[in-house]
Amino acid sequence: MKFKAAALMGAAAMALLSAPAFAESHGVSACLITKTDTNPFFVKMKEGAEAKAAELGVSLKSYAGKVDGDHESQVAAIEACIADGAKGILIAASDTKAIVDSVAAARAAGVLVIALDTPLEPIDAADATFATDNFRAGLLIGQWAAATLGADAANAKIAMLDLAISQPSVDVLRDQGFLTGMGIDTVDITKWGDETDPRIVGNEVTAGNEEGGLKAMEALLTKDPDINVVYTINEPSAAGAFEALKAAGKTALIVSVDGGCPGVADVKDGVIGATSQQYPLLMASLGIEAIAKFAADGTKPAPTEGKDFFDTGVALITDKPVDGVESIDSTKGAELCWG
Repeated sequence: MKFKAAALMGAAAMALLSAPAFAESHGVSACLITKTDTNPFFVKMKEGAEAKAAELGVSLKSYAGKVDGDHESQVAAIEACIADGAKGILIAASDTKAIVDSVAAARAAGVLVIALDTPLEPIDAADATFATDNFRAGLLIGQWAAATLGADAANAKIAMLDLAISQPSVDVLRDQGFLTGMGIDTVDITKWGDETDPRIVGNEVTAGNEEGGLKAMEALLTKDPDINVVYTINEPSAAGAFEALKAAGKTALIVSVDGGCPGVADVKDGVIGATSQQYPLLMASLGIEAIAKFAADGTKPAPTEGKDFFDTGVALITDKPVDGVESIDSTKGAELCWG
Protein backbone atom coordinates (compact mmCIF):
# COMPACT_ATOMS: atom_id res chain seq x y z
CA MET A 1 0.00 0.00 0.00
CA LYS A 2 1.42 3.37 -0.97
CA PHE A 3 0.43 5.89 1.68
CA LYS A 4 1.44 9.50 1.08
CA ALA A 5 0.65 11.46 4.22
CA ALA A 6 1.91 14.76 2.85
CA ALA A 7 -0.27 14.48 -0.23
CA LEU A 8 -3.29 13.62 1.89
CA MET A 9 -2.73 16.60 4.14
CA GLY A 10 -2.22 18.95 1.21
CA ALA A 11 -5.29 17.80 -0.68
CA ALA A 12 -7.48 17.88 2.39
CA ALA A 13 -6.35 21.34 3.36
CA MET A 14 -6.95 22.68 -0.14
CA ALA A 15 -10.45 21.27 -0.08
CA LEU A 16 -11.24 23.04 3.17
CA LEU A 17 -9.53 26.40 2.89
CA SER A 18 -8.91 29.13 0.39
CA ALA A 19 -6.08 31.63 0.73
CA PRO A 20 -8.18 34.59 1.99
CA ALA A 21 -9.06 32.67 5.14
CA PHE A 22 -5.41 32.62 6.21
CA ALA A 23 -5.11 36.39 5.89
CA GLU A 24 -8.25 37.09 7.90
CA SER A 25 -7.65 34.74 10.85
CA HIS A 26 -6.05 37.24 13.23
CA GLY A 27 -8.40 38.01 16.11
CA VAL A 28 -10.19 34.66 15.73
CA SER A 29 -10.29 32.52 18.86
CA ALA A 30 -10.80 28.77 19.07
CA CYS A 31 -10.89 25.99 21.66
CA LEU A 32 -9.58 22.45 21.64
CA ILE A 33 -11.20 20.05 24.12
CA THR A 34 -9.69 16.56 24.39
CA LYS A 35 -10.43 13.56 26.57
CA THR A 36 -7.09 13.76 28.43
CA ASP A 37 -3.81 15.59 28.09
CA THR A 38 -1.67 12.50 28.76
CA ASN A 39 -2.66 10.04 26.02
CA PRO A 40 -0.09 10.48 23.19
CA PHE A 41 -2.93 10.60 20.66
CA PHE A 42 -4.38 13.73 22.23
CA VAL A 43 -0.93 15.20 22.88
CA LYS A 44 -0.28 15.00 19.14
CA MET A 45 -3.73 16.40 18.41
CA LYS A 46 -2.92 19.40 20.59
CA GLU A 47 0.42 19.87 18.83
CA GLY A 48 -1.34 19.92 15.47
CA ALA A 49 -3.91 22.46 16.65
CA GLU A 50 -1.29 24.70 18.24
CA ALA A 51 0.98 24.67 15.20
CA LYS A 52 -1.82 25.49 12.78
CA ALA A 53 -3.26 28.15 15.09
CA ALA A 54 0.15 29.85 15.29
CA GLU A 55 0.50 29.69 11.52
CA LEU A 56 -2.92 31.25 10.91
CA GLY A 57 -2.90 33.73 13.77
CA VAL A 58 -5.75 32.01 15.60
CA SER A 59 -5.86 32.37 19.39
CA LEU A 60 -6.22 28.87 20.85
CA LYS A 61 -7.19 27.68 24.32
CA SER A 62 -6.88 23.99 25.16
CA TYR A 63 -8.83 21.96 27.72
CA ALA A 64 -8.80 18.28 28.69
CA GLY A 65 -10.55 15.88 31.03
CA LYS A 66 -8.69 14.57 34.05
CA VAL A 67 -9.13 11.03 32.69
CA ASP A 68 -10.79 9.49 29.66
CA GLY A 69 -14.51 9.64 30.48
CA ASP A 70 -14.41 12.93 32.42
CA HIS A 71 -17.58 14.36 30.88
CA GLU A 72 -18.09 17.10 33.47
CA SER A 73 -14.76 18.79 32.67
CA GLN A 74 -15.68 18.86 28.99
CA VAL A 75 -19.04 20.48 29.74
CA ALA A 76 -17.29 23.14 31.81
CA ALA A 77 -14.80 23.71 28.98
CA ILE A 78 -17.57 24.31 26.44
CA GLU A 79 -19.21 26.81 28.79
CA ALA A 80 -15.89 28.63 29.17
CA CYS A 81 -15.38 28.71 25.39
CA ILE A 82 -18.83 30.21 24.84
CA ALA A 83 -18.20 32.81 27.53
CA ASP A 84 -14.84 33.69 25.95
CA GLY A 85 -16.45 34.32 22.56
CA ALA A 86 -14.68 31.49 20.74
CA LYS A 87 -15.50 31.27 17.04
CA GLY A 88 -15.00 27.52 16.98
CA ILE A 89 -14.62 24.48 19.21
CA LEU A 90 -12.80 21.26 18.35
CA ILE A 91 -13.86 18.45 20.69
CA ALA A 92 -12.99 14.79 21.20
CA ALA A 93 -15.96 13.94 23.37
CA SER A 94 -15.76 11.51 26.29
CA ASP A 95 -19.52 10.94 26.36
CA THR A 96 -20.82 11.31 22.82
CA LYS A 97 -24.48 11.33 23.85
CA ALA A 98 -24.43 13.40 27.05
CA ILE A 99 -22.34 16.19 25.49
CA VAL A 100 -24.97 16.94 22.83
CA ASP A 101 -26.92 19.51 24.90
CA SER A 102 -23.76 21.47 25.63
CA VAL A 103 -22.77 21.38 21.96
CA ALA A 104 -26.24 22.61 21.01
CA ALA A 105 -25.81 25.57 23.36
CA ALA A 106 -22.50 26.43 21.71
CA ARG A 107 -23.96 26.23 18.22
CA ALA A 108 -26.91 28.36 19.28
CA ALA A 109 -24.38 30.98 20.36
CA GLY A 110 -22.88 31.01 16.86
CA VAL A 111 -19.90 28.78 17.60
CA LEU A 112 -18.74 26.29 14.96
CA VAL A 113 -18.39 22.88 16.67
CA ILE A 114 -16.26 20.18 15.05
CA ALA A 115 -15.99 16.70 16.55
CA LEU A 116 -12.49 15.25 16.30
CA ASP A 117 -11.87 11.49 16.20
CA THR A 118 -15.11 10.60 18.01
CA PRO A 119 -18.45 11.31 16.26
CA LEU A 120 -21.23 12.66 18.44
CA GLU A 121 -24.52 10.80 18.72
CA PRO A 122 -26.24 11.75 16.52
CA ILE A 123 -23.35 12.71 14.28
CA ASP A 124 -25.12 15.84 13.06
CA ALA A 125 -25.16 17.23 16.61
CA ALA A 126 -21.83 18.79 15.56
CA ASP A 127 -21.38 21.02 12.54
CA ALA A 128 -18.78 18.60 11.20
CA THR A 129 -16.66 15.61 12.18
CA PHE A 130 -13.00 15.09 11.27
CA ALA A 131 -12.09 11.51 12.08
CA THR A 132 -10.61 8.21 11.20
CA ASP A 133 -13.15 5.83 9.72
CA ASN A 134 -13.16 3.96 13.03
CA PHE A 135 -15.35 1.14 11.77
CA ARG A 136 -12.84 0.55 8.96
CA ALA A 137 -9.97 0.73 11.46
CA GLY A 138 -11.58 -2.10 13.40
CA LEU A 139 -12.53 -3.96 10.24
CA LEU A 140 -8.92 -4.04 9.02
CA ILE A 141 -7.53 -5.56 12.22
CA GLY A 142 -10.43 -8.04 12.31
CA GLN A 143 -9.80 -9.12 8.73
CA TRP A 144 -6.09 -9.42 9.44
CA ALA A 145 -6.68 -11.54 12.55
CA ALA A 146 -9.12 -13.82 10.74
CA ALA A 147 -6.72 -14.31 7.83
CA THR A 148 -3.77 -14.88 10.17
CA LEU A 149 -5.65 -17.55 12.10
CA GLY A 150 -7.02 -19.19 8.97
CA ALA A 151 -9.13 -22.25 9.79
CA ASP A 152 -8.41 -21.73 13.51
CA ALA A 153 -10.51 -18.53 13.45
CA ALA A 154 -13.59 -20.72 13.81
CA ASN A 155 -12.37 -21.81 17.27
CA ALA A 156 -10.82 -18.56 18.48
CA LYS A 157 -11.23 -17.42 22.08
CA ILE A 158 -11.49 -13.66 21.94
CA ALA A 159 -11.03 -11.03 24.64
CA MET A 160 -12.68 -7.66 23.88
CA LEU A 161 -10.92 -4.78 25.64
CA ASP A 162 -13.17 -1.78 25.10
CA LEU A 163 -13.03 1.83 26.27
CA ALA A 164 -15.88 2.81 28.60
CA ILE A 165 -19.24 1.71 29.95
CA SER A 166 -20.84 4.76 28.29
CA GLN A 167 -19.80 3.27 24.93
CA PRO A 168 -18.79 6.44 23.04
CA SER A 169 -19.10 6.12 19.29
CA VAL A 170 -15.39 5.53 18.67
CA ASP A 171 -15.56 2.62 21.13
CA VAL A 172 -18.54 1.03 19.41
CA LEU A 173 -17.27 1.58 15.86
CA ARG A 174 -13.89 -0.05 16.45
CA ASP A 175 -15.36 -2.96 18.40
CA GLN A 176 -18.05 -3.69 15.83
CA GLY A 177 -15.65 -3.24 12.93
CA PHE A 178 -13.26 -5.79 14.43
CA LEU A 179 -16.02 -8.34 14.98
CA THR A 180 -17.31 -7.81 11.44
CA GLY A 181 -13.80 -8.37 10.12
CA MET A 182 -13.64 -11.60 12.13
CA GLY A 183 -16.93 -12.72 10.58
CA ILE A 184 -18.88 -12.49 13.84
CA ASP A 185 -22.53 -11.40 13.97
CA THR A 186 -22.68 -8.02 15.72
CA VAL A 187 -26.46 -8.19 16.44
CA ASP A 188 -27.03 -4.45 17.07
CA ILE A 189 -24.18 -2.57 15.43
CA THR A 190 -24.89 0.56 17.49
CA LYS A 191 -23.58 -1.03 20.70
CA TRP A 192 -21.09 -3.59 21.90
CA GLY A 193 -21.55 -6.50 24.27
CA ASP A 194 -24.80 -8.01 22.97
CA GLU A 195 -23.11 -10.61 20.77
CA THR A 196 -23.87 -14.29 21.38
CA ASP A 197 -21.00 -15.86 19.41
CA PRO A 198 -19.32 -18.40 21.73
CA ARG A 199 -15.88 -17.31 20.55
CA ILE A 200 -16.21 -14.07 22.54
CA VAL A 201 -15.01 -14.67 26.10
CA GLY A 202 -16.25 -11.27 27.26
CA ASN A 203 -15.97 -7.49 27.19
CA GLU A 204 -14.07 -5.40 29.75
CA VAL A 205 -13.40 -1.66 29.76
CA THR A 206 -9.92 -0.15 29.99
CA ALA A 207 -10.32 3.67 30.11
CA GLY A 208 -7.88 3.58 27.21
CA ASN A 209 -4.78 3.27 29.37
CA GLU A 210 -2.18 0.62 30.22
CA GLU A 211 -3.38 -0.03 33.76
CA GLY A 212 -6.92 -0.48 32.52
CA GLY A 213 -5.75 -2.87 29.82
CA LEU A 214 -3.84 -4.95 32.36
CA LYS A 215 -6.81 -5.21 34.74
CA ALA A 216 -9.26 -5.96 31.95
CA MET A 217 -7.04 -8.72 30.59
CA GLU A 218 -6.60 -10.22 34.05
CA ALA A 219 -10.37 -10.29 34.53
CA LEU A 220 -10.97 -12.03 31.21
CA LEU A 221 -8.20 -14.57 31.82
CA THR A 222 -10.02 -15.62 34.97
CA LYS A 223 -13.04 -16.37 32.79
CA ASP A 224 -11.01 -18.32 30.23
CA PRO A 225 -7.23 -18.84 30.57
CA ASP A 226 -7.06 -20.08 26.96
CA ILE A 227 -7.81 -16.73 25.28
CA ASN A 228 -5.78 -16.55 22.07
CA VAL A 229 -7.05 -13.34 20.40
CA VAL A 230 -7.17 -9.93 22.08
CA TYR A 231 -8.92 -6.91 20.56
CA THR A 232 -7.91 -3.63 22.22
CA ILE A 233 -9.44 -0.18 21.81
CA ASN A 234 -5.98 1.43 21.61
CA GLU A 235 -2.29 0.72 22.00
CA PRO A 236 -1.85 1.74 25.66
CA SER A 237 -4.52 -0.82 26.59
CA ALA A 238 -2.79 -3.34 24.32
CA ALA A 239 0.46 -2.82 26.23
CA GLY A 240 -1.38 -3.54 29.50
CA ALA A 241 -2.99 -6.65 28.04
CA PHE A 242 0.41 -7.93 26.96
CA GLU A 243 1.79 -7.49 30.47
CA ALA A 244 -1.12 -9.43 31.95
CA LEU A 245 -0.66 -12.24 29.45
CA LYS A 246 3.08 -12.37 30.12
CA ALA A 247 2.54 -12.49 33.89
CA ALA A 248 0.14 -15.40 33.38
CA GLY A 249 2.59 -17.22 31.12
CA LYS A 250 0.26 -16.87 28.15
CA THR A 251 0.53 -15.62 24.58
CA ALA A 252 -2.19 -14.33 22.26
CA LEU A 253 -2.66 -12.50 18.99
CA ILE A 254 -3.14 -8.83 19.98
CA VAL A 255 -4.63 -6.27 17.62
CA SER A 256 -5.25 -2.59 18.21
CA VAL A 257 -5.92 0.88 16.80
CA ASP A 258 -3.90 4.13 16.95
CA GLY A 259 -0.57 3.99 15.14
CA GLY A 260 1.36 5.97 17.75
CA CYS A 261 5.14 5.55 17.77
CA PRO A 262 5.12 3.32 20.90
CA GLY A 263 2.42 1.15 19.30
CA VAL A 264 4.32 0.88 16.02
CA ALA A 265 7.41 -0.13 18.01
CA ASP A 266 5.27 -2.81 19.68
CA VAL A 267 4.33 -4.12 16.24
CA LYS A 268 8.02 -4.29 15.33
CA ASP A 269 8.76 -6.10 18.60
CA GLY A 270 5.91 -8.58 18.15
CA VAL A 271 3.85 -7.33 21.11
CA ILE A 272 1.02 -6.23 18.80
CA GLY A 273 0.32 -8.27 15.70
CA ALA A 274 -1.36 -5.47 13.76
CA THR A 275 -2.65 -1.98 14.43
CA SER A 276 -4.66 0.54 12.42
CA GLN A 277 -2.89 3.88 12.21
CA GLN A 278 -4.81 7.14 12.41
CA TYR A 279 -3.66 10.74 12.08
CA PRO A 280 -4.59 13.02 15.00
CA LEU A 281 -2.31 15.91 14.01
CA LEU A 282 -4.10 16.10 10.66
CA MET A 283 -7.53 16.05 12.32
CA ALA A 284 -6.69 18.98 14.56
CA SER A 285 -4.81 21.08 12.01
CA LEU A 286 -7.64 20.76 9.51
CA GLY A 287 -10.07 21.65 12.29
CA ILE A 288 -8.26 24.92 12.98
CA GLU A 289 -8.23 25.68 9.26
CA ALA A 290 -11.99 25.07 9.13
CA ILE A 291 -12.58 27.47 12.02
CA ALA A 292 -10.49 30.11 10.25
CA LYS A 293 -12.52 29.62 7.09
CA PHE A 294 -15.79 29.83 9.00
CA ALA A 295 -14.67 33.05 10.68
CA ALA A 296 -13.71 34.51 7.30
CA ASP A 297 -16.87 33.82 5.31
CA GLY A 298 -19.24 31.58 7.27
CA THR A 299 -18.41 28.46 5.27
CA LYS A 300 -18.74 25.16 7.11
CA PRO A 301 -16.62 22.12 6.18
CA ALA A 302 -18.13 19.44 3.97
CA PRO A 303 -17.84 15.69 4.61
CA THR A 304 -15.92 13.26 2.44
CA GLU A 305 -18.03 12.19 -0.53
CA GLY A 306 -20.24 9.25 0.38
CA LYS A 307 -19.66 9.65 4.13
CA ASP A 308 -21.20 11.73 6.90
CA PHE A 309 -17.78 12.87 8.20
CA PHE A 310 -14.45 14.10 6.83
CA ASP A 311 -12.25 11.01 6.62
CA THR A 312 -8.66 11.72 7.69
CA GLY A 313 -7.39 8.29 6.65
CA VAL A 314 -6.33 4.96 8.16
CA ALA A 315 -3.64 2.38 7.32
CA LEU A 316 -3.08 -1.14 8.68
CA ILE A 317 0.42 -1.67 10.08
CA THR A 318 1.85 -5.17 10.43
CA ASP A 319 5.08 -6.99 9.74
CA LYS A 320 3.11 -10.13 8.92
CA PRO A 321 0.97 -9.15 5.91
CA VAL A 322 -1.86 -11.36 4.70
CA ASP A 323 -3.43 -11.74 1.28
CA GLY A 324 -6.45 -9.55 0.65
CA VAL A 325 -5.79 -6.97 3.39
CA GLU A 326 -3.73 -3.90 2.41
CA SER A 327 -1.04 -2.98 4.90
CA ILE A 328 2.23 -1.17 5.46
CA ASP A 329 5.09 -2.46 7.58
CA SER A 330 6.38 -1.07 10.87
CA THR A 331 9.23 0.76 9.14
CA LYS A 332 6.79 2.79 7.05
CA GLY A 333 4.48 3.10 10.04
CA ALA A 334 7.33 4.62 12.07
CA GLU A 335 7.75 7.32 9.42
CA LEU A 336 4.09 8.32 9.88
CA CYS A 337 3.63 7.72 13.61
CA TRP A 338 3.07 10.16 16.45
CA GLY A 339 3.65 10.26 20.19
